Amino acid sequence: MSAFADQGAGPLPVDAGDSVATGPDIASVPPRAAAARPNKLPALRRGRTYGALDLGTNNCRLLIARPGPQGFVIVDAYSRVVRLGEGLMEAGRLSDAAMDRTVAALAACADKLARRDVRLTRNVATEACRRASNGMRFVERVYQETGIALDVINAGEEARLAVLGCHMLIDGSGPPALVFDIGGGSTEVMLVAPASVESGDPEIIDWVSLPWGVVSLAETEPQWAGAADREAGYARMIARVSAGLDGFAGRIAARGVDAVQLLGTAGTITTLASVEMGLPAYDRRRVDGSSVDARSLLALCRSIAIRSAAERARIACIGHDRAELIVAGCAIVDAILSRWPGDEVRVADRGIREGILRTLMTRDGVWTNGR
Repeated sequence: MSAFADQGAGPLPVDAGDSVATGPDIASVPPRAAAARPNKLPALRRGRTYGALDLGTNNCRLLIARPGPQGFVIVDAYSRVVRLGEGLMEAGRLSDAAMDRTVAALAACADKLARRDVRLTRNVATEACRRASNGMRFVERVYQETGIALDVINAGEEARLAVLGCHMLIDGSGPPALVFDIGGGSTEVMLVAPASVESGDPEIIDWVSLPWGVVSLAETEPQWAGAADREAGYARMIARVSAGLDGFAGRIAARGVDAVQLLGTAGTITTLASVEMGLPAYDRRRVDGSSVDARSLLALCRSIAIRSAAERARIACIGHDRAELIVAGCAIVDAILSRWPGDEVRVADRGIREGILRTLMTRDGVWTNGR
């Protein structure tokens, strides 16, 4: 199969692959007990604390929340750059150092879940664990050492959760939404029906999962010393991503879709938005839900791409942690915006974890669809 195999073929089922992973210290209410107390259970569940853990190729992120009038109220959060997929493209397996870093971060997550008395959680792992030859052995190690049961989800479920987490930012009266979620090991691009957003049940019309995220794409090009080499390397990265979009773009065109509203989620787009806004430090309250001019965003991507890693590290909101990977993220954004130009890009600092929380709370009957 080609590296650019088109993994999205039509709409996703609403509950594709939707399951809850529980460990010995993170257990759901037994079904028989729930059935025996139907009148008391809703009140009990309204006070329940829920957890959502997203282990990606680059980051380990946790949200702990309780139901609230506008969906949920965040109780605790955790984020750590673990680079689980570092070297995966070449070796085909997770390295010992990457696994050690990640287990340490997951142990910290387990401590938070225990301290917050979280009884219901879903802990998902994405592209790095899907792709690695030793991915399932790593999942077993995580459970043995931390008590966290990782659910390695497929690309379709990853796309569904991302849309569930950020669809409230889609304009229900606008054209179809093109939602892109740039991860560490893959990028999911989804076409969402705008009319379905108001009902709270977003319909993914079509989607594609590319095997390129900021880590996997960055590893195709070295950190070039000269500006001309950096520019050429950037063009090659764009070409790789663009080739993966061909089939999806053809299907969208066949549907007669000639205009889309653009919505980006995850670290690349939120970082670029904060740079474009001139923020001295990242501020989620300013970034989440903001809109960035698409032409200005493209210009920023191309400006960042020709700078050295040291120059990128000095840019506020990029820093040393993102300096090596941001160019790959810029190339993915560039390929998408060049294929589907628009006036602006809506930015979401929300995604898979929020989608998980919504799914768990909906299942318990305590989700309030606030916008």
